[in-house]
Amino acid sequence: MSSSSKVIYEGWMVRYGRRKIGRSFIHMRYFVLESRLLAYYKRKPQDNQVPIKTMVIDGNCRVEDRGLKTHHGHMVYVLCVYNKKEKHHRITMAAFNIQEALLWKEKIEFVIDQHQGSQVANGNKYVSFEYKPGMDNGRTASSSDRESQFSAQEDEDDANPNLLRRTTIGNVAGLPDSVFDWTRELDSELSNHNTNNQAFSRKHWRLLQCQNGLRIFEELLEVDYLPRSCSRAMKAVGVVEATCEEIFELVMSMDGIRFEWDCSFQYGSLVEEVDGHTALLYHRLQLDWFPMFVWPRDLCYVRYWRRNDDGSYVVLFRSREHENCGPQPGYVRAHIESGGYNISPLKPRNGRPRAQVQHLMQIDLKGWGVGYVSSFQQHCLLQILNSVAGLREWFAQTDERNAAPRIPVMVNMTSASASSKKGGKSSLHPSAATDQINGANRNSVMMDEYSDDDEEFQIAEAEQEADTPGLESDIKRTALEEEPVDQIDLSCFSGNLRRDNRDKARDCWTISDGNNFRVRSKHFCYDKTKIPAGKHLMDLVAVDWFKDTKRIDHVARRQGCAAQVALEKGLFSFIVNLQVPASTHYSMVFYFVTKELVPGSLLQRFVDGDDEFRNSRLKLIPSVPKGSWIVRQSVGSTPCLLGKAVDCNYIRGPKYLEIDVDIGSSTVANGVLGLVVGVITTLVVDMAFLVQANTTDELPERLIGAVRVSHIELSSAIVPKLDLDPS
Repeated sequence: MSSSSKVIYEGWMVRYGRRKIGRSFIHMRYFVLESRLLAYYKRKPQDNQVPIKTMVIDGNCRVEDRGLKTHHGHMVYVLCVYNKKEKHHRITMAAFNIQEALLWKEKIEFVIDQHQGSQVANGNKYVSFEYKPGMDNGRTASSSDRESQFSAQEDEDDANPNLLRRTTIGNVAGLPDSVFDWTRELDSELSNHNTNNQAFSRKHWRLLQCQNGLRIFEELLEVDYLPRSCSRAMKAVGVVEATCEEIFELVMSMDGIRFEWDCSFQYGSLVEEVDGHTALLYHRLQLDWFPMFVWPRDLCYVRYWRRNDDGSYVVLFRSREHENCGPQPGYVRAHIESGGYNISPLKPRNGRPRAQVQHLMQIDLKGWGVGYVSSFQQHCLLQILNSVAGLREWFAQTDERNAAPRIPVMVNMTSASASSKKGGKSSLHPSAATDQINGANRNSVMMDEYSDDDEEFQIAEAEQEADTPGLESDIKRTALEEEPVDQIDLSCFSGNLRRDNRDKARDCWTISDGNNFRVRSKHFCYDKTKIPAGKHLMDLVAVDWFKDTKRIDHVARRQGCAAQVALEKGLFSFIVNLQVPASTHYSMVFYFVTKELVPGSLLQRFVDGDDEFRNSRLKLIPSVPKGSWIVRQSVGSTPCLLGKAVDCNYIRGPKYLEIDVDIGSSTVANGVLGLVVGVITTLVVDMAFLVQANTTDELPERLIGAVRVSHIELSSAIVPKLDLDPS
């Protein structure tokens, strides 16, 4: 190691490799992150010792979360560091616990952010505003805000130890697609609910009762796509005196200890392990509602977990069929529409750790007749939700909990799972159904890990009225300044997905109101305020919905598309091609047009900038106004820097810029929008695109455009006829 440069982080890690070897042991290597160099050695290095392998960390590098893996009989958490331009050049490392993996991920991404922040856009160095600690009410700085903090010359690691990059552990972008994040940490006591938090919004939940020291809530939203036998979503909220890690370990367990805190548990086993964050489980319920007359229930469901940057854990459930987990004699197969746990840390009290535990369940207990009896549904739901009280009492009566929690190892308790791994085809891996669940699981990561999240970005009507007059005048003035003199004739543009402005329209799109989204205000660098986005910079003129057997690239070359029509009229087009991987590849293409770009504007700099600058600025704000709880959980409304989450291919053509967003470009983001694809006909989804503003001269942020797609049918996608690419 060099004595002149500073070591950012070092320590023993598992050298993870896929190659099978006869003996069961783990290779421990000493990893060192020094300046911009990641290296590993056989032992703790001395001066001038040559490492086994090195890798230079720059703005093109990515830290890929591969989740939990069994490595020579040990459960380890795997990270892979690679360069997006040289994917063959990579270093794979693993830790025995999530905390250690989180530290490594955080330190490496800090170096990546530093390198990106020092880049010069179009030869003009911009000065970032100074972010003052505590400005965000104690929350850690997000990845995109991180690029706006302090200059590159200052040693941020020493000067600002509290400014940490948002780091989420879990295949969410992980998911592979998704949500309104009810898993967000409450900033204060349980009674101080964030009015922006959808989990406690008066418009969505009401307090049903208090029982066993728990608050029981019922969801108020009505859904028209679920059977009458399916209950409304209910959740229990309570406080447990334990660390999030300890609670998470118990929640993940399916062994004998579960009998001590979960009164609805009878038996559980692993059907298939999909990846480090996703598994398919079989679960028998112990329900005591007239057991002499009512058959017992069992479940087959996908379980996905992740760890958020604030130390909270999320565990999500959803029923799924599997060829090795068919109906069992003597049991009625119930169906989980959505469910799971959210375990978030609270401030310690009297020296004891505390965590808030939310357990949500929406279930169809099936069965003839009795499934429609409301008292049966509510009794069984309350019995399931009472597991939160069981967790509280289990920890209250347990001592000697000083051992560092380890991630529980999944134990295969069925022979069927083993047979499926040997030769049978898995219904999870190859099928579109599991691509969708997997995708859903990973998407959350994308939405959290690469976000500039300060608060919720969807505005309730009451919040819009409460905005200060100063902020309103700011956005109105900005909109007037950039109002085009001449309106564009939109009648000449068309796409194969129709436009329909009616509220209950299906299989269509419309323009989403910019005031549905919140963006950085003119004074964001001083007070972190956000304002309604207001008028869009460009007009959305058409939407195409394509499918093909292969990925669909460079759609702007298609003869007769909206981009070609705009070119003939001398207009500039901004095209976003969202590529959704599955057994059939889908692409949803949005065409935004304007008369011309304003010279020197942030949008013009983005269009004519290099790919590194574009990747650090292109932002997506999603929202699901209508959809199931699990989809809202997965998608959320947290902004995402697309170029940091997935690979984006930028095609600068004559009078247009096309962005091909490859959702399947990494394992973290693979399957993004997957869950949405699975239930797409039941969803209304909003998406807003913008260029992130990092300096006072670039503020306030403005939306390039926003779209709402409603109840899309997969069958309405068409196979496009693309002209040969002249390049």
